[in-house]
Amino acid sequence: MPAARARVEPVGLQTNLIRIAIIFIALSAYVSGAGAQNNCEKPLYLTFDTGHMGVAPLVADVLKRQQVRVTFFAANERTKEGDDSLGDHWAPWWKARAAEGHEFASHTWDHTYWRADLGDARNPSFRVRPSAGPREGQNFVLTAKQYCEEVTRAADRLKSITGKPPLPLFRAPGGKTSPQLLASAAACGYAHVGWSPAGFLGDELPTETASNDALLRKALRDVRSGDILLAHLGIWSRKDPWAPAVLEPLIVGLKERGFCFRTLREHPDYANTIRR
Repeated sequence: MPAARARVEPVGLQTNLIRIAIIFIALSAYVSGAGAQNNCEKPLYLTFDTGHMGVAPLVADVLKRQQVRVTFFAANERTKEGDDSLGDHWAPWWKARAAEGHEFASHTWDHTYWRADLGDARNPSFRVRPSAGPREGQNFVLTAKQYCEEVTRAADRLKSITGKPPLPLFRAPGGKTSPQLLASAAACGYAHVGWSPAGFLGDELPTETASNDALLRKALRDVRSGDILLAHLGIWSRKDPWAPAVLEPLIVGLKERGFCFRTLREHPDYANTIRR
């Protein structure tokens, strides 16, 4: 019996040493990867606006697989499945993204486009036209206060769904703004976020004139450090969806070029707004 035991113990010791070595290698890889991300000198800020949400599950899978965190700008838009994009059907999806460390901000509640300034600097108002909600497609006027309420409503809904306070940022649909609109939004605590010229990833362009291959090549060629990138969670008009073909190759290709990904919480231009 003692001889048999002597033969077993070295095997157990060897197994434990192997396990310790595997754990050490895994931890070293994790720390090395985290350090590379923390020390990255070429940040990019990938952002997604809502849309019909048809590619939202795929986008979430790619981001999780690639360990990329982004900023979502959300409006309550019509979707291909379930209710509207900030409705109860999609609430678990948003909550899961919050748990993964993504950030959120308002895209206005009814995806409300600015059309023109009215009034003056002391009493501003705006002609608007939403592409969602009960007044979809109608032109009407919002006061500055009402416009702020339109921005805040989406932010409040995001907070109630995710339990995470959204960033004090917003993106006007289509990026359409005016100095008067920006000043009114700033007065109620919101800074506007557009996108970089090369950061327009083209997922809302017609497939006939902007193929997925061409859009991928253009982004890999033109994107530069510090750029804010724009894509959507589904575009109704595009025949050949962008995200299934382009998103992951784009992320991989940009990483190979030494870029890393950050949320807008880490963007230096918005640091003062976020700290308030």
